[in-house]
Amino acid sequence: MKNLELKIPPPIVALAVGAIMWLADWWLPLQSGRSFNRTVVAVVILAVGLTTTAIAVFGFRKAQTTINPTTPGAASAIVSTGIYRVTRNPMYLGFLLALIAWAVFLGNVVSALIPMVFVMYMNRFQIAPEERALRLRFGEAYEAYLRSVRRWL
Repeated sequence: MKNLELKIPPPIVALAVGAIMWLADWWLPLQSGRSFNRTVVAVVILAVGLTTTAIAVFGFRKAQTTINPTTPGAASAIVSTGIYRVTRNPMYLGFLLALIAWAVFLGNVVSALIPMVFVMYMNRFQIAPEERALRLRFGEAYEAYLRSVRRWL
């Protein structure tokens, strides 16, 4: 399974998980029906997720380091300011929030459980290999960052 590490860009993983959620909603219509209030909640969560991701990308751009998730060894800096003081993976958190918004909108119990697949996949095949590469690149400075900031929240 190591051959999946750093191979599929996280936005593609998020889109695939979102598609699986839609299929689950379609195949297993265990929903309470659409509602205006739930749609508003979904839009708010989506806005927070997109904003989180945008702020994270801006932080990487400001630090002039790569945002390419398939080549973490090419990073030129540890970004530990701004949103990176709260979470080590705000881009992935933003994608997760978008998936949660999609689950809220769908209102399907099965679909609501599927974003955990995204978390498990990201932890194993994206974040763990990134952390290994960044440990090699930045050593103790990155280890200190790992100790001071949580992976997700």
